[in-house]
Amino acid sequence: MPVAYVYDPVYLEHETGRHPERKERLLAILDHLRQTGLLAHLMVIPAERATVADVTRVHSPGLVRQLQHLAEAGGGWADADTVVGPRSVEAAFYAAGGVLAATRAVLEGTVESAFALVRPPGHHATPNRAMGFCLFNNVAVAAAWALAGGSAARLAIVDFDVHHGNGTAEIFQADPRVLYISLHQYPHYPGTGHWREKGGGPGEGVCLNIPLPAHTGDGGYGAAWTRLVAPALRRFRPELILASAGYDAHWADPLAAMQLTLGGFHTLAASLVSLAKELCAGRLVLALEGGYELQTLAHGVATTFRALLGLPAGEDPLGPAPEPEPPVEELLQAIARWHGLA
Repeated sequence: MPVAYVYDPVYLEHETGRHPERKERLLAILDHLRQTGLLAHLMVIPAERATVADVTRVHSPGLVRQLQHLAEAGGGWADADTVVGPRSVEAAFYAAGGVLAATRAVLEGTVESAFALVRPPGHHATPNRAMGFCLFNNVAVAAAWALAGGSAARLAIVDFDVHHGNGTAEIFQADPRVLYISLHQYPHYPGTGHWREKGGGPGEGVCLNIPLPAHTGDGGYGAAWTRLVAPALRRFRPELILASAGYDAHWADPLAAMQLTLGGFHTLAASLVSLAKELCAGRLVLALEGGYELQTLAHGVATTFRALLGLPAGEDPLGPAPEPEPPVEELLQAIARWHGLA
């Protein structure tokens, strides 16, 4: 079955100026995919515009109105980090709809896996607040749509952006149908994601936070994946896997201090592909989140597509991480015990 991507020029209309989350991120990705020939191997899924009903499954109507009014007034700041321009909310509706379109195509069996190359990103957006460069929570909108329509009774969201997806965690913290797994630098923005935070009420235990220390790289991420991520997914047995794909955990990214390499990202993506085939007939959807050094981001997305296509990682022009990694085994043991994965 084909591998697909979602893109729409409307994502470039979210104008942010010299902000780290800028339109040049998508342009760099697309240019690199063309130059490497990967784009020719991918099916295109047209983006669609999410409806207000789609968005308000996970966000308050008040947040939607607030952002619309801000855009209609010519733009401004939703918070100290988050720019809203005149066309930003329209782009955000299409970003959420792009991930939803990818999810629909995967669930209908049109494609096996898909990567939605969207912006603005989404995983920090909470039910009532736009924050951390995010307006609407794209992955959450798609997940809620799949659950509401009965296309999936249980799904997992794996977040490998360097920042904890506080918005996604808050939206699904009491929902036993959604397993949320986050690997992130800790302590770091937004300050959430301690390993003892594991959801509440009927959803207690569905939030698996893996807060890794600064300078963790391929070794620590690989150990966390083997010890925690894969066993948790196998225990939960989702019918669909969604991934918040951030590339700011690479050692060259300026907004964090982790040390993944391009090979490390390929390993994570290849493992997601393998787990999706094992658990849910290959159904896998990725949505772009962070990644702010343009060459790193473009190569990271490309190596992820190589994994989706069953290709090896290829050469790494950026090279190995510059520093030794800290030990993480004691932390991983504590998390495993806390979640009954020991």
